[in-house]
Amino acid sequence: MTEAEIGSLLREALMICLKLAGPPLLVSLVVGVLAALLQAITQVNETAVAFVPKALALLAALALLGPFYYTTLLVYAHLVFDRMMTIGWQ
Repeated sequence: MTEAEIGSLLREALMICLKLAGPPLLVSLVVGVLAALLQAITQVNETAVAFVPKALALLAALALLGPFYYTTLLVYAHLVFDRMMTIGWQ
């Protein structure tokens, strides 16, 4: 396996990390901003007002994105194992 192929695999791994980490972070960010806005409007300084909706939204996002995560990781694993088989793992 050449350095270019290794670099390609590493680049693909980083892109997969970004694709998998981005949506839950974005959901958490949006819900956190909305909760902070609600707290600022109502002047309620409860930590549960910020934490509970964010946790529920994050769980919902992970539940909805589960099949996407599975197929993305499965395709990448097949790619890596196919490359291992072509070079003859030693």
